Amino acid sequence: MMEEEELEFVEELEAVLQLTPEVQLAIEQVFPSQDPLDRADFNAVEYINTLFPTEQSLANIDEVVNKIRLKIRRLDDNIRTVVRGQTNVGQDGRQALEEAQKAIQQLFGKIKDIKDKAEKSEQMVKEITRDIKQLDHAKRHLTTSITTLNHLHMLAGGVDSLEAMTRRRQYGEVANLLQGVMNVLEHFHKYMGIPQIRQLSERVKAAQTELGQQILADFEEAFPSQGTKRPGGPSNVLRDACLVANILDPRIKQEIMKKFIKQHLSEYLVLFQENQDVAWLDKIDRRYAWIKRQLVDYEEKYGCMFPREWYMAERIAVEFCHVTRTELAKIMRTRAKEIEVKLLLFAIQRTTNFEGFLAKRFSGCTLTDGTLPKKPKAPDNPFHGIVSKCFEPHLYVYIESQDKNLGELIDRFVADFKAQGPPKPNTDEGGAVLPSCADLFVYYKKCMVQCSQLSTGEPMIALTTIFQKYLREYAWKILSGNLPKTTTSSGGLTISSLLKEKEGSEVAKFTLEELCLICSILSTAEYCLATTQQLEEKLKEKVDVSLIERINLTGEMDTFSTVISSSIQLLVQDLDAACDPALTAMSKMQWQNVEHVGDQSPYVTSVILHIKQNVPIIRDNLASTRKYFTQFCIKFANSFIPKFITHLFKCKPISMVGAEQLLLDTHSLKMVLLDLPSIGSQVVRKAPASYTKIVVKGMTRAEMILKVVMAPHEPLVVFVDNYIKLLTDCNTETFQKILDMKGLKRSEQSSMLELLRQRLPVPPSGVESAGSLSLMAPTPEQESSRIRKLEKLIKKRL
Repeated sequence: MMEEEELEFVEELEAVLQLTPEVQLAIEQVFPSQDPLDRADFNAVEYINTLFPTEQSLANIDEVVNKIRLKIRRLDDNIRTVVRGQTNVGQDGRQALEEAQKAIQQLFGKIKDIKDKAEKSEQMVKEITRDIKQLDHAKRHLTTSITTLNHLHMLAGGVDSLEAMTRRRQYGEVANLLQGVMNVLEHFHKYMGIPQIRQLSERVKAAQTELGQQILADFEEAFPSQGTKRPGGPSNVLRDACLVANILDPRIKQEIMKKFIKQHLSEYLVLFQENQDVAWLDKIDRRYAWIKRQLVDYEEKYGCMFPREWYMAERIAVEFCHVTRTELAKIMRTRAKEIEVKLLLFAIQRTTNFEGFLAKRFSGCTLTDGTLPKKPKAPDNPFHGIVSKCFEPHLYVYIESQDKNLGELIDRFVADFKAQGPPKPNTDEGGAVLPSCADLFVYYKKCMVQCSQLSTGEPMIALTTIFQKYLREYAWKILSGNLPKTTTSSGGLTISSLLKEKEGSEVAKFTLEELCLICSILSTAEYCLATTQQLEEKLKEKVDVSLIERINLTGEMDTFSTVISSSIQLLVQDLDAACDPALTAMSKMQWQNVEHVGDQSPYVTSVILHIKQNVPIIRDNLASTRKYFTQFCIKFANSFIPKFITHLFKCKPISMVGAEQLLLDTHSLKMVLLDLPSIGSQVVRKAPASYTKIVVKGMTRAEMILKVVMAPHEPLVVFVDNYIKLLTDCNTETFQKILDMKGLKRSEQSSMLELLRQRLPVPPSGVESAGSLSLMAPTPEQESSRIRKLEKLIKKRL
């Protein structure tokens, strides 16, 4: 029974002593120990086995037991000491808490005493400073009262003095005193409710009014508006009066300036009345000479009388300009029929010179938006247009004159061209820009600059319209009108051309002089195109901003572009026509009778000869416009190659040897065309890639056609597949022409055409095949065949 109780006690003890891993780790960190008994996973059996590993070790069991008992005894002593030491802890804690509470009560009492003493000190300070604040307020009020009384004394004395000095016309003293009185009066604005202050203020206003009237009367007496007697000179009284007027109402100052300027210009209105000879435009210089003398006279006599900030000399000049503009406009309306271009330009030139003189002498600070017409194009001259604006309604005379002059200039250009003839066939002169072109644009520039000085408004738009008119006339009469005429128009024919062809003569070609002329006209048109664009930009710079959108020379630039295209087309047609007889000879040769392949055929030599004759001349004459020479080469290739292929289809029937000879000729022409841009030139340049691509594509197609002709037509499937492979743009129309070249009969062709239709790739839905398209619209080859039939019919009848 006792053993069971002991076992239960041990189990309970182990359950109580079982600690969590975190607590156990904390104990090991605080109390590190190497004793196995202190380990959480202590095992008694392992511990005993460690102490007695063998049976022999049991001999000292008593010694081990004694050590363990000693250790137990020490642990018991330690536990007993700790337990006894904790007996008085609760009592000591309560005692310490009571002592802390007593200390807090004592501290609270001390804080309360300090607060009471602070409140008493604050109350004492308030009682002490109350009297000081009262003294400060009293001092401030006393100072303000003394200052106000001093100002009042000064104001009262000043008003009395001001009234006395006004009566004695002591304007020099009044100028200084009045400003001081007005400054002092500003301090009494808040006291205007006091009768005495209000009375003083009214006396000051009355004195100002009296001063203004008195000064105006003095100026009226010194400078009477009526009568012709001029004043003798300025006086010190009037000079001081101007200083007073600076302080008074600005209207007094304005009235003084107005009366003086009016009186100063009264003589001008009499001398240059509308009915006087000197009033007309031919004597406009006298107006400006008169005002210059008046300005010198003013500086000598009255320069010191008026304050500098009044700018009286500038105001006189500005008023003179306004009067002059009004008078000139009136007299020009009356005598408009007498205005000639030279007279108008003379008057405008003298007027703009005078405006420049004013800009050099004066700053323009007296000008206002309402008195001067706005001239945004002349920011450096504030006086620009102040007088010359009156000429703008009459600038139509100038515009009409320029219209007439330009018409005569174009007629002279036409006459000179007819008299001098086309440019001589010299590479140094041929292809150069016509001198008349430069003369035209130099005249345009002169007119534009001159008109912009006169006006930047509607007259500039009218001048632009005139420019457009004569740019078109120059393009038509000088450039297009002098291009050589061909005997046959494109696509048409004449009886003379048919007769020449019947007689076996070559088609008429342009002479060397005519080729040089075409190149010269092309270069001139290119120069005109670039210069017209620059002209448009300059016009937009000169004209008012609101009118810029109305400047548009696109139509004229398009006209010059058309002249360039026409010139290039003429050069292409000439070379193309020169090659036609050779291509005709090629199509008429009996290719089925050729027995061996030799050098290039005579027709190839003829084509190369024409190319070598024309292209170097054209290239040298278009050296300054290289891009247009490139256009000529491209257009010629686009014209010659399709025509060559068309004539190639007419070579039927062809033997195998004949096809080989044609293939050799085609390759020779291909090499010549690739070298065409630099043919006959000492400097060899690489042909432009765009041109090379056209030649290679076109002539390769011709070579492929001949290779198909050379191929055996049996077996049929191989022949058809070879045709589809070699010609990317294959169709039944071309295939039938190739079969004709091979000399196959229609019965043989039908099965081959049917096989081709079966093996041709099916076109996408909605897209018609090339064969169906050829049935709907005639191809160029069909159209050419029809024209040939018509020619044969006409020849037979002739």
